Amino acid sequence: MKEITAIELKNLKDNKTDYQLIDVREEFELEICEIGGEHISMGEVMDHLDKISKTKQVIIHCKSGGRSGAICQALEAQGFSNVYNLKGGIIAWANDVDKSLTKY
Repeated sequence: MKEITAIELKNLKDNKTDYQLIDVREEFELEICEIGGEHISMGEVMDHLDKISKTKQVIIHCKSGGRSGAICQALEAQGFSNVYNLKGGIIAWANDVDKSLTKY
């Protein structure tokens, strides 16, 4: 499984790179904090494969990287070779990039 760090993701954002960011957390978690991107909860990802790009870099994130890692592996099994897990999830983003985010 390929991974990307919070700092690497920040660089993609800062450089306006064309990528897709998918948040697989639950709806209530979005209300606590979020970093943008599309929301497709973990349980719905396999039903929405058509919403996931096959051509650009796709970064999947959750709270700490566990759920998104599982989704990356499932997508790779479906033939996606362009998916990356956000290492450490939104917690890593809050620690390394945006300390104003609420941690939970």
